[in-house]
Amino acid sequence: MPRRLRTLIGTALILVFVCVYALAAIAIADSRIVNAPKLVQTLAYCVLGTIWILPLMPLIRWMEGGRQS
Repeated sequence: MPRRLRTLIGTALILVFVCVYALAAIAIADSRIVNAPKLVQTLAYCVLGTIWILPLMPLIRWMEGGRQS
């Protein structure tokens, strides 16, 4: 598969994933984190703000052309 096509497919999947993840993170934050102490809120928001990249790493590697030797 050409790299340009992989990049297009990967970009579309990333956009969809980030939109869905953002809605899920908002729902979690609004229902569970809002009443927590400030330190717990800060940690939770930091985790929610950065953990989204973990499931996307294989997709990003695939977009770049697979495994490099």
